[in-house]
Amino acid sequence: MKDPYTLHTLDNGLRVVIEVMPDVCSAAAGFLARTGARDETPKLAGVSHFLEHMMFKGTAKRDWRKITIDFDNMGSSYNAFTSEERTFYYGWVRRSDIGKQIELLADMMRSKLPTGEFDMERNVILEEIAMSKDHLEHVAYDFILEKIFGEHPLGWPVLGYQHTVEPMDRDRMMEYFRQRYAPDNLMLIVAGNVDPDEIIAMAREHCGSWEPSGIRRDRIRPTFRSGTEVSVTDRFNQQFVAITFPSVGSNHEFTETAEAASAILGGGNSRFFWNIVQTGISPRTSVYHVQYEDCGLMLLCGVCQPENSEKFLDAMRAEADQICREKVQPREIERVKNRRRTSLAVGAEAPYHRLTQVMEDMDTRGAPRTVDQMLADIDTVSADSVEAYFEQYPINIPGHLSSVGPRDWPKDQ
Repeated sequence: MKDPYTLHTLDNGLRVVIEVMPDVCSAAAGFLARTGARDETPKLAGVSHFLEHMMFKGTAKRDWRKITIDFDNMGSSYNAFTSEERTFYYGWVRRSDIGKQIELLADMMRSKLPTGEFDMERNVILEEIAMSKDHLEHVAYDFILEKIFGEHPLGWPVLGYQHTVEPMDRDRMMEYFRQRYAPDNLMLIVAGNVDPDEIIAMAREHCGSWEPSGIRRDRIRPTFRSGTEVSVTDRFNQQFVAITFPSVGSNHEFTETAEAASAILGGGNSRFFWNIVQTGISPRTSVYHVQYEDCGLMLLCGVCQPENSEKFLDAMRAEADQICREKVQPREIERVKNRRRTSLAVGAEAPYHRLTQVMEDMDTRGAPRTVDQMLADIDTVSADSVEAYFEQYPINIPGHLSSVGPRDWPKDQ
Protein backbone atom coordinates (compact mmCIF):
# COMPACT_ATOMS: atom_id res chain seq x y z
CA MET A 1 0.00 0.00 0.00
CA LYS A 2 1.25 3.47 -0.88
CA ASP A 3 2.28 5.55 2.12
CA PRO A 4 -0.45 8.18 2.57
CA TYR A 5 1.88 10.59 4.37
CA THR A 6 4.13 13.35 3.15
CA LEU A 7 6.43 15.02 5.68
CA HIS A 8 8.36 18.11 4.71
CA THR A 9 10.28 20.76 6.66
CA LEU A 10 10.65 24.30 5.37
CA ASP A 11 13.99 26.08 5.66
CA ASN A 12 12.72 28.04 8.69
CA GLY A 13 11.84 24.86 10.59
CA LEU A 14 8.09 24.68 9.97
CA ARG A 15 7.08 21.04 9.62
CA VAL A 16 4.39 20.21 7.08
CA VAL A 17 2.54 16.91 7.57
CA ILE A 18 0.03 15.72 4.98
CA GLU A 19 -2.25 12.70 4.87
CA VAL A 20 -3.83 12.09 1.49
CA MET A 21 -7.38 10.73 1.63
CA PRO A 22 -8.31 10.29 -2.05
CA ASP A 23 -11.85 9.00 -1.48
CA VAL A 24 -13.27 12.01 0.37
CA CYS A 25 -14.62 15.33 -0.91
CA SER A 26 -13.20 17.56 1.82
CA ALA A 27 -9.97 18.53 3.51
CA ALA A 28 -8.94 19.83 6.92
CA ALA A 29 -5.94 21.91 7.88
CA GLY A 30 -4.56 22.98 11.21
CA PHE A 31 -1.61 24.68 12.84
CA LEU A 32 -0.21 22.96 15.90
CA ALA A 33 1.62 25.23 18.32
CA ARG A 34 3.73 22.96 20.51
CA THR A 35 3.02 24.96 23.64
CA GLY A 36 0.48 24.83 26.41
CA ALA A 37 -0.13 25.46 30.09
CA ARG A 38 2.88 23.44 31.25
CA ASP A 39 5.19 25.75 29.28
CA GLU A 40 4.10 28.83 31.22
CA THR A 41 5.72 30.56 34.18
CA PRO A 42 3.75 31.05 37.42
CA LYS A 43 3.08 34.72 36.70
CA LEU A 44 1.88 33.88 33.17
CA ALA A 45 -0.45 31.03 34.13
CA GLY A 46 -3.25 31.07 31.57
CA VAL A 47 -1.35 32.93 28.84
CA SER A 48 -1.56 30.05 26.34
CA HIS A 49 -5.35 29.94 26.51
CA PHE A 50 -5.65 33.75 26.53
CA LEU A 51 -3.39 33.86 23.48
CA GLU A 52 -5.57 31.31 21.68
CA HIS A 53 -8.47 33.75 21.98
CA MET A 54 -6.35 36.66 20.77
CA MET A 55 -5.28 34.80 17.63
CA PHE A 56 -8.81 35.34 16.29
CA LYS A 57 -8.77 39.07 16.99
CA GLY A 58 -6.81 40.54 14.11
CA THR A 59 -3.82 40.46 11.77
CA ALA A 60 -2.15 42.93 9.44
CA LYS A 61 -4.68 41.88 6.76
CA ARG A 62 -7.86 41.21 8.72
CA ASP A 63 -9.69 42.44 11.78
CA TRP A 64 -11.72 40.00 13.87
CA ARG A 65 -14.86 40.56 11.81
CA LYS A 66 -13.05 39.76 8.56
CA ILE A 67 -11.54 36.60 10.09
CA THR A 68 -14.98 35.35 11.11
CA ILE A 69 -16.59 36.26 7.77
CA ASP A 70 -13.81 34.57 5.78
CA PHE A 71 -14.27 31.35 7.74
CA ASP A 72 -18.01 31.49 7.15
CA ASN A 73 -17.66 32.32 3.45
CA MET A 74 -15.86 28.99 3.04
CA GLY A 75 -18.47 27.18 5.11
CA SER A 76 -15.60 26.13 7.32
CA SER A 77 -16.04 24.06 10.48
CA TYR A 78 -13.36 25.77 12.52
CA ASN A 79 -12.20 26.20 16.07
CA ALA A 80 -9.18 26.04 18.37
CA PHE A 81 -8.29 24.52 21.71
CA THR A 82 -5.58 24.76 24.33
CA SER A 83 -4.41 21.99 26.63
CA GLU A 84 -1.57 21.50 29.07
CA GLU A 85 0.81 20.60 26.24
CA ARG A 86 -0.43 22.06 22.96
CA THR A 87 -2.60 24.57 21.16
CA PHE A 88 -4.34 23.71 17.89
CA TYR A 89 -6.16 25.83 15.30
CA TYR A 90 -8.08 24.14 12.51
CA GLY A 91 -10.65 24.41 9.75
CA TRP A 92 -12.49 21.77 7.70
CA VAL A 93 -13.75 22.71 4.24
CA ARG A 94 -14.55 21.42 0.78
CA ARG A 95 -11.39 20.30 -0.95
CA SER A 96 -11.63 23.19 -3.42
CA ASP A 97 -11.28 25.67 -0.54
CA ILE A 98 -8.31 24.14 1.24
CA GLY A 99 -5.96 26.79 -0.19
CA LYS A 100 -8.12 29.58 1.21
CA GLN A 101 -8.33 27.79 4.54
CA ILE A 102 -4.56 27.41 4.84
CA GLU A 103 -4.01 31.06 3.90
CA LEU A 104 -6.47 32.25 6.56
CA LEU A 105 -5.01 30.04 9.28
CA ALA A 106 -1.50 31.10 8.33
CA ASP A 107 -2.51 34.75 8.52
CA MET A 108 -3.89 34.15 12.01
CA MET A 109 -0.57 32.64 13.08
CA ARG A 110 0.92 36.13 12.57
CA SER A 111 -1.64 37.86 14.78
CA LYS A 112 -1.08 41.47 15.79
CA LEU A 113 -2.68 40.83 19.20
CA PRO A 114 -4.66 44.07 18.75
CA THR A 115 -4.40 46.34 21.76
CA GLY A 116 -8.03 47.41 21.45
CA GLU A 117 -9.22 43.82 21.78
CA PHE A 118 -6.87 42.77 24.58
CA ASP A 119 -8.77 44.11 27.61
CA MET A 120 -12.12 43.03 26.22
CA GLU A 121 -10.89 39.47 25.70
CA ARG A 122 -9.34 39.46 29.15
CA ASN A 123 -12.87 39.95 30.51
CA VAL A 124 -14.06 36.98 28.47
CA ILE A 125 -11.34 34.82 30.02
CA LEU A 126 -12.19 36.04 33.52
CA GLU A 127 -15.83 35.09 32.88
CA GLU A 128 -14.70 31.61 31.81
CA ILE A 129 -12.71 31.26 35.02
CA ALA A 130 -15.72 32.39 37.06
CA MET A 131 -18.06 29.99 35.25
CA SER A 132 -15.70 27.07 35.83
CA LYS A 133 -16.18 27.62 39.56
CA ASP A 134 -19.90 26.88 39.11
CA HIS A 135 -19.18 23.25 38.17
CA LEU A 136 -18.22 20.83 40.92
CA GLU A 137 -16.27 18.56 38.56
CA HIS A 138 -14.20 21.49 37.24
CA VAL A 139 -13.42 22.75 40.72
CA ALA A 140 -12.51 19.25 41.89
CA TYR A 141 -10.31 18.46 38.89
CA ASP A 142 -8.31 21.66 39.31
CA PHE A 143 -7.97 20.92 43.03
CA ILE A 144 -6.71 17.39 42.36
CA LEU A 145 -4.03 18.51 39.90
CA GLU A 146 -2.92 21.32 42.20
CA LYS A 147 -2.45 18.93 45.11
CA ILE A 148 -0.87 16.09 43.12
CA PHE A 149 1.59 18.20 41.12
CA GLY A 150 2.19 21.06 43.55
CA GLU A 151 4.24 23.89 42.04
CA HIS A 152 4.81 22.04 38.77
CA PRO A 153 3.08 23.72 35.76
CA LEU A 154 0.78 20.70 35.41
CA GLY A 155 -0.63 21.73 38.77
CA TRP A 156 -2.34 24.90 37.56
CA PRO A 157 -5.45 25.15 35.34
CA VAL A 158 -5.28 25.77 31.60
CA LEU A 159 -7.52 28.81 32.09
CA GLY A 160 -5.08 30.27 34.60
CA TYR A 161 -6.17 32.16 37.70
CA GLN A 162 -7.92 35.46 38.23
CA HIS A 163 -4.79 36.78 39.95
CA THR A 164 -2.60 35.93 36.92
CA VAL A 165 -4.98 36.89 34.10
CA GLU A 166 -6.07 40.25 35.53
CA PRO A 167 -2.55 41.82 35.58
CA MET A 168 -1.38 40.12 32.36
CA ASP A 169 -0.23 42.68 29.80
CA ARG A 170 0.01 42.53 26.03
CA ASP A 171 3.82 42.97 25.95
CA ARG A 172 4.39 39.83 28.03
CA MET A 173 1.96 37.91 25.84
CA MET A 174 3.66 39.20 22.68
CA GLU A 175 7.03 37.96 23.96
CA TYR A 176 5.54 34.53 24.65
CA PHE A 177 3.84 34.55 21.25
CA ARG A 178 7.00 35.41 19.31
CA GLN A 179 8.94 32.62 20.96
CA ARG A 180 6.29 29.89 20.98
CA TYR A 181 4.58 30.60 17.65
CA ALA A 182 7.79 30.68 15.66
CA PRO A 183 7.93 28.27 12.70
CA ASP A 184 10.39 25.95 14.43
CA ASN A 185 7.75 25.33 17.12
CA LEU A 186 4.78 25.02 14.74
CA MET A 187 3.42 22.32 12.45
CA LEU A 188 1.02 22.67 9.54
CA ILE A 189 -1.04 19.49 9.33
CA VAL A 190 -3.41 18.70 6.44
CA ALA A 191 -5.67 15.70 5.90
CA GLY A 192 -8.03 15.08 3.00
CA ASN A 193 -8.27 14.93 -0.77
CA VAL A 194 -5.25 17.11 -1.51
CA ASP A 195 -2.10 17.21 -3.63
CA PRO A 196 0.96 17.19 -1.33
CA ASP A 197 3.08 19.27 -3.71
CA GLU A 198 0.40 21.95 -3.80
CA ILE A 199 0.14 21.98 0.00
CA ILE A 200 3.89 22.34 0.40
CA ALA A 201 3.89 25.19 -2.13
CA MET A 202 1.13 26.91 -0.14
CA ALA A 203 3.09 26.47 3.08
CA ARG A 204 6.18 27.94 1.47
CA GLU A 205 4.19 30.89 0.09
CA HIS A 206 2.34 31.77 3.28
CA CYS A 207 4.83 30.70 5.96
CA GLY A 208 8.27 30.59 4.34
CA SER A 209 9.25 34.11 5.45
CA TRP A 210 8.55 33.52 9.14
CA GLU A 211 11.60 33.82 11.40
CA PRO A 212 12.52 30.94 13.72
CA SER A 213 13.11 31.63 17.40
CA GLY A 214 15.27 28.67 18.42
CA ILE A 215 12.94 27.94 21.32
CA ARG A 216 13.36 24.53 22.96
CA ARG A 217 10.58 22.58 24.63
CA ASP A 218 12.37 21.74 27.86
CA ARG A 219 9.84 20.16 30.17
CA ILE A 220 10.47 18.77 33.65
CA ARG A 221 8.73 15.54 34.58
CA PRO A 222 6.50 16.13 37.62
CA THR A 223 6.61 14.30 40.93
CA PHE A 224 3.39 12.57 42.02
CA ARG A 225 2.21 13.42 45.52
CA SER A 226 0.13 10.93 47.49
CA GLY A 227 -1.88 11.64 50.63
CA THR A 228 -5.32 13.05 51.42
CA GLU A 229 -6.57 16.53 50.56
CA VAL A 230 -9.94 18.07 51.39
CA SER A 231 -11.61 21.22 50.08
CA VAL A 232 -14.72 22.23 52.00
CA THR A 233 -17.24 24.36 50.12
CA ASP A 234 -20.94 24.92 50.65
CA ARG A 235 -21.31 26.03 47.03
CA PHE A 236 -22.42 22.50 46.06
CA ASN A 237 -24.77 19.95 47.54
CA GLN A 238 -22.84 16.86 46.40
CA GLN A 239 -19.44 15.53 47.45
CA PHE A 240 -16.80 14.82 44.80
CA VAL A 241 -14.57 11.91 45.79
CA ALA A 242 -11.50 10.81 43.81
CA ILE A 243 -8.57 8.47 44.19
CA THR A 244 -5.72 9.08 41.79
CA PHE A 245 -2.68 7.00 40.88
CA PRO A 246 0.41 7.43 38.68
CA SER A 247 0.07 5.97 35.17
CA VAL A 248 1.72 5.91 31.77
CA GLY A 249 2.01 8.79 29.33
CA SER A 250 0.89 9.14 25.75
CA ASN A 251 3.73 7.21 24.10
CA HIS A 252 4.22 4.10 26.21
CA GLU A 253 3.85 0.40 25.49
CA PHE A 254 0.96 0.29 27.98
CA THR A 255 -0.92 3.37 26.73
CA GLU A 256 -3.64 1.43 24.87
CA THR A 257 -3.84 -1.07 27.72
CA ALA A 258 -4.31 1.72 30.27
CA GLU A 259 -7.09 3.18 28.13
CA ALA A 260 -8.77 -0.22 27.93
CA ALA A 261 -8.40 -0.81 31.67
CA SER A 262 -9.99 2.55 32.49
CA ALA A 263 -12.91 1.75 30.16
CA ILE A 264 -13.47 -1.69 31.72
CA LEU A 265 -13.43 -0.22 35.19
CA GLY A 266 -15.27 3.08 34.68
CA GLY A 267 -16.42 3.59 31.10
CA GLY A 268 -19.78 2.86 29.48
CA ASN A 269 -21.35 -0.43 30.61
CA SER A 270 -18.44 -0.78 33.05
CA ARG A 271 -17.89 -2.31 36.46
CA PHE A 272 -18.41 1.07 38.10
CA PHE A 273 -21.69 1.48 36.20
CA TRP A 274 -23.12 -1.88 37.28
CA ASN A 275 -21.75 -2.05 40.80
CA ILE A 276 -21.81 1.60 41.88
CA VAL A 277 -24.23 3.62 39.75
CA GLN A 278 -26.86 0.91 39.36
CA THR A 279 -26.76 0.13 43.08
CA GLY A 280 -27.53 3.75 43.97
CA ILE A 281 -24.23 4.62 45.61
CA SER A 282 -23.33 7.35 43.10
CA PRO A 283 -25.25 8.89 40.18
CA ARG A 284 -22.06 9.69 38.23
CA THR A 285 -18.77 7.89 38.48
CA SER A 286 -15.98 7.28 35.99
CA VAL A 287 -12.38 6.28 35.51
CA TYR A 288 -10.14 8.50 33.39
CA HIS A 289 -6.71 7.78 32.00
CA VAL A 290 -5.11 11.23 31.78
CA GLN A 291 -2.13 11.33 29.42
CA TYR A 292 0.80 13.73 29.24
CA GLU A 293 3.91 13.28 27.12
CA ASP A 294 6.04 11.95 29.99
CA CYS A 295 3.57 10.67 32.57
CA GLY A 296 -0.08 9.99 33.23
CA LEU A 297 -2.77 9.59 35.85
CA MET A 298 -5.45 6.99 36.53
CA LEU A 299 -8.32 8.89 38.11
CA LEU A 300 -11.20 7.04 39.82
CA CYS A 301 -13.87 9.55 40.74
CA GLY A 302 -17.50 10.57 41.00
CA VAL A 303 -20.11 12.40 43.05
CA CYS A 304 -22.40 11.26 45.83
CA GLN A 305 -24.51 12.54 48.68
CA PRO A 306 -22.07 13.81 51.34
CA GLU A 307 -23.26 11.22 53.86
CA ASN A 308 -22.44 8.44 51.37
CA SER A 309 -18.80 9.41 50.94
CA GLU A 310 -17.41 6.46 52.92
CA LYS A 311 -19.64 4.00 51.11
CA PHE A 312 -18.69 5.43 47.72
CA LEU A 313 -14.96 5.35 48.47
CA ASP A 314 -15.19 1.79 49.73
CA ALA A 315 -17.03 0.74 46.56
CA MET A 316 -14.39 2.30 44.28
CA ARG A 317 -11.55 0.72 46.27
CA ALA A 318 -13.26 -2.69 46.15
CA GLU A 319 -13.49 -2.55 42.35
CA ALA A 320 -9.89 -1.31 42.11
CA ASP A 321 -8.69 -4.15 44.30
CA GLN A 322 -10.55 -6.78 42.28
CA ILE A 323 -9.23 -5.64 38.90
CA CYS A 324 -5.68 -5.74 40.29
CA ARG A 325 -6.08 -9.21 41.84
CA GLU A 326 -8.11 -11.04 39.19
CA LYS A 327 -7.69 -11.18 35.44
CA VAL A 328 -10.29 -9.27 33.46
CA GLN A 329 -12.71 -11.32 31.39
CA PRO A 330 -12.14 -11.80 27.63
CA ARG A 331 -15.63 -10.43 26.93
CA GLU A 332 -14.73 -7.21 28.76
CA ILE A 333 -11.54 -6.84 26.76
CA GLU A 334 -13.27 -7.47 23.46
CA ARG A 335 -16.09 -5.04 24.23
CA VAL A 336 -13.81 -2.09 24.89
CA LYS A 337 -11.54 -2.99 21.97
CA ASN A 338 -14.51 -3.11 19.60
CA ARG A 339 -15.69 0.28 20.82
CA ARG A 340 -12.23 1.69 20.13
CA ARG A 341 -12.11 0.02 16.71
CA THR A 342 -15.46 1.51 15.75
CA SER A 343 -14.33 4.95 16.86
CA LEU A 344 -11.24 4.67 14.66
CA ALA A 345 -13.27 3.39 11.71
CA VAL A 346 -15.65 6.33 11.93
CA GLY A 347 -12.79 8.77 12.34
CA ALA A 348 -10.97 7.34 9.34
CA GLU A 349 -13.78 8.59 7.10
CA ALA A 350 -13.57 12.22 8.22
CA PRO A 351 -10.59 14.49 7.48
CA TYR A 352 -11.12 16.46 10.69
CA HIS A 353 -10.79 13.36 12.87
CA ARG A 354 -7.73 12.18 10.97
CA LEU A 355 -6.30 15.69 11.30
CA THR A 356 -6.48 15.56 15.10
CA GLN A 357 -5.19 11.97 15.25
CA VAL A 358 -2.20 12.83 13.06
CA MET A 359 -1.61 15.99 15.11
CA GLU A 360 -1.51 14.05 18.38
CA ASP A 361 0.79 11.40 16.90
CA MET A 362 3.19 14.00 15.54
CA ASP A 363 3.32 15.85 18.86
CA THR A 364 3.74 12.79 21.08
CA ARG A 365 5.41 10.21 18.83
CA GLY A 366 7.14 12.29 16.18
CA ALA A 367 5.47 10.32 13.36
CA PRO A 368 1.91 9.64 12.21
CA ARG A 369 0.21 6.26 12.39
CA THR A 370 -2.23 4.93 9.83
CA VAL A 371 -5.57 3.63 11.05
CA ASP A 372 -4.29 0.10 10.43
CA GLN A 373 -1.30 0.79 12.65
CA MET A 374 -3.57 2.18 15.35
CA LEU A 375 -5.79 -0.91 15.08
CA ALA A 376 -2.69 -3.09 15.44
CA ASP A 377 -1.86 -1.27 18.68
CA ILE A 378 -5.35 -2.00 19.95
CA ASP A 379 -4.90 -5.67 19.09
CA THR A 380 -2.01 -5.88 21.57
CA VAL A 381 -4.40 -5.28 24.46
CA SER A 382 -5.22 -8.50 26.32
CA ALA A 383 -6.05 -9.81 29.75
CA ASP A 384 -2.33 -10.48 30.17
CA SER A 385 -1.37 -6.91 29.25
CA VAL A 386 -3.96 -5.50 31.67
CA GLU A 387 -2.54 -7.72 34.40
CA ALA A 388 1.00 -6.60 33.55
CA TYR A 389 -0.08 -2.96 33.59
CA PHE A 390 -1.59 -3.20 37.08
CA GLU A 391 1.49 -5.01 38.36
CA GLN A 392 3.56 -1.95 37.41
CA TYR A 393 0.90 0.69 38.12
CA PRO A 394 -1.32 -0.70 40.88
CA ILE A 395 -4.50 1.02 41.98
CA ASN A 396 -5.15 -1.10 45.09
CA ILE A 397 -2.78 1.11 47.08
CA PRO A 398 -3.68 4.32 48.95
CA GLY A 399 -2.83 6.68 46.07
CA HIS A 400 -4.06 10.25 46.42
CA LEU A 401 -7.49 10.76 48.00
CA SER A 402 -9.33 14.00 47.19
CA SER A 403 -12.63 15.17 48.62
CA VAL A 404 -14.43 18.34 47.51
CA GLY A 405 -17.82 19.43 48.77
CA PRO A 406 -19.83 20.58 51.79
CA ARG A 407 -18.49 17.85 54.09
CA ASP A 408 -15.10 18.08 55.81
CA TRP A 409 -14.47 14.44 55.03
CA PRO A 410 -12.56 12.25 55.79
CA LYS A 411 -11.41 14.55 58.61
CA ASP A 412 -14.82 14.36 60.32
CA GLN A 413 -14.84 10.58 60.61
